[in-house]
Amino acid sequence: MTITIALENEKRPLGELVERMLEGAELVLTKGNRPVARLVPIDKPQRRFGSAKGLITIAEDFDAPLEDFKELTA
Repeated sequence: MTITIALENEKRPLGELVERMLEGAELVLTKGNRPVARLVPIDKPQRRFGSAKGLITIAEDFDAPLEDFKELTA
């Protein structure tokens, strides 16, 4: 569902519009009958650099040949 909002006439508080977006609505902002912006809900959380720090470890021998391929590297 798309909701078109004329900026010069809009009186609703921003919180009310955000609630509509949480329900799945897309907001199109217009100025003088011309679309100037489109606001859409975020589907998934934003990724943060370094958020997995301490959760991932790499074994000392991570680059050692695998048993299945030892004969090919000898």
